[in-house]
Amino acid sequence: MDELRLTGGARLGMANATFPLASLKVNENRLELNAGIVGNLTFQPSDIISIEAYTMIPIIGQGIKINHRVSSYKERVIFWSFKDPDSVVRQIRETGFLKHTKNNPEHIPDIPNHMPDRSLIQKQSKGGFPLKMGFAVGAIIAWNLFFLIDFLDFFSGEKKDFSLGIGAFTAVGLLFLTSFLSLISTGFCQLILKEGRDLQDIKRFAVFVMIVSGFMLLNLGIFSLFFK
Repeated sequence: MDELRLTGGARLGMANATFPLASLKVNENRLELNAGIVGNLTFQPSDIISIEAYTMIPIIGQGIKINHRVSSYKERVIFWSFKDPDSVVRQIRETGFLKHTKNNPEHIPDIPNHMPDRSLIQKQSKGGFPLKMGFAVGAIIAWNLFFLIDFLDFFSGEKKDFSLGIGAFTAVGLLFLTSFLSLISTGFCQLILKEGRDLQDIKRFAVFVMIVSGFMLLNLGIFSLFFK
């Protein structure tokens, strides 16, 4: 097998991306786990200690656990899959990736094709989170401030009953706009993503957020039109 591609979910540290927001791609030289803004991890064989089958709940909570030595990544890295975990590990082995891990008894450290990738090491040093920290923190603060507007209207007595209003509509609207712009504008992606990252690192997540926020906007609009 030249390359393995799977769609599933992922847990990186305490953060979890549900199916189908994560993807796994493995070939002889590289393993890539893309879980959107939860994290984008790339490993070369020398980064891997072992890959083992992992089961928390049969079928819905099973996958593989990637034990690695990249200090800038979360220690706990799990890829969830509906496929049999042992089968996934076997398919990864068939790509040839595990033949070049340091713990493999057949490992030959001086093979030219498996020398350390300096550009990859630099990318790893920035961690798995793809968004610029300033943008992420600013987005979280803005999201909470907009929702706070609706709470303040209620506690100030302007509203007799609490309901989501202009604050929630603005917050969800900005979420939709951010997702949409990230999908159509390379310049916007460069603005919000760390250096060396691109749309493919967040594409699935952006599409998912755009669909969910669009549905929320529709419902907020209908509620405002017919129930106020």
